[in-house]
Amino acid sequence: MARVDVTMPQMGESIAEGTLSKWLKKVGDAVRRDEPIFEISTDKVDAEIPSPTAGTLAEILVPEGATVAVHTLVARIETQKGAPVAVAAAQAAPNATPAAAAPVAAQTPETVTATPAAPVATAAMSGGNGHGALDDNSFEGRLRSKSSPLVRKMAAERGIDITGLTGSGIAGRVTKRDLLEHLAATPAARPAVPPSMHAPGGAAEFTGPLPEPWPGDRVEPMSKMRALISEHMVASRRTSAHVSSFMEMDFTRVAKIRASKRRDFEAATGEKLSYMPFIIKATVDAIKKYPIINSSVAGTNIIYRRPVNIGIAVALDWGLIVPVIKHADDLSITGITRSLNDLANRARTKRLSPDEVQEGTFTITNPGVFGSIMGTPIINQPQVAIMCIGAIEKRPKVITGADGEDTIAIRTCAYFSISFDHRVVDGAVADQFLAQVKRNIESFPESGVI
Repeated sequence: MARVDVTMPQMGESIAEGTLSKWLKKVGDAVRRDEPIFEISTDKVDAEIPSPTAGTLAEILVPEGATVAVHTLVARIETQKGAPVAVAAAQAAPNATPAAAAPVAAQTPETVTATPAAPVATAAMSGGNGHGALDDNSFEGRLRSKSSPLVRKMAAERGIDITGLTGSGIAGRVTKRDLLEHLAATPAARPAVPPSMHAPGGAAEFTGPLPEPWPGDRVEPMSKMRALISEHMVASRRTSAHVSSFMEMDFTRVAKIRASKRRDFEAATGEKLSYMPFIIKATVDAIKKYPIINSSVAGTNIIYRRPVNIGIAVALDWGLIVPVIKHADDLSITGITRSLNDLANRARTKRLSPDEVQEGTFTITNPGVFGSIMGTPIINQPQVAIMCIGAIEKRPKVITGADGEDTIAIRTCAYFSISFDHRVVDGAVADQFLAQVKRNIESFPESGVI
């Protein structure tokens, strides 16, 4: 018999710790290789972590709810001696300081250390890499600065040098609680904002008493993902000057193309053809004409992103994630459809990798699938705009015929909205962009499908 050490995986180069949110197996349970054995939450992802080997879960060393550094020993699996073990290629950073190294038990000749291979993940809505407020966001850099990206961003916004603070976290890292206590002790360090907006890290802070539960109420803590979504949404409202604009799109032509091409398309590609690939293609082509929509704000600089990476918001039972179609500007309708369907399916089964939820440059959200007519979504930082799709439905419309006479016709339509950052996107530009999307949809080429 041999025992295999299971460690906290590193879900991306900028992630230095994770919270073990749930054990999916208990001591004594048999596990198969690549079978999920525990769930983790980080500042970017929620993930199911697969077993690196087949065997029996012999020990659980980290309890649910504990936050530990990457590469920390969390469990041991007992397996047959010589059984194959998946070992991740990326191990602990060689330059990490000894104090930050993961605690690992002394190993016997029959003990193997393995980071679970190919961890599968879903993303909290973190705005891609928007939390990397400081220059060095590498694993080593985060250990040196002793904080998570969220804490570092909070500190940077308040002009605080966290390297001078004493941290209570793993390896002396500065936690959010440490920073809040420092802010409370030094009120002058707080930014000059209205009292109701004193919300370090983006969490809303009430000026009055917090609500109390009443008899019969159920009280439960937010999940890691829900807490992060809460923080990111409030932080985005504080960061960007949100403005929204609306426009109605006529999908009658696209609906006819989709109906006529659907069977051949599905036979040729094996993929179901929805309206979304048409929308993404129309959006990408509009972004090419209005590149400010595909930008980010960095202080007084504007970063015009070269790739067009389209994030698609996916609603889950436990939250919201935004997988990203990378280089969507290089893809055909077929390529967009394959990427879209693959990402959405794996998002719902927690099989996304960390890089598939990062580096988005523009986001599309589609509450119309639930019947919503229109909405004003919050910008996904550090992007400058997000487009919302309302329900696509048949409506009576007044149209002008070739003879100039007005008639009532049934058209397939939807309301689109765009929320944009007025710091860099003017209202006229946002409307011109949305109007270009409208033109692209309403004149979509039939030859562009297959």
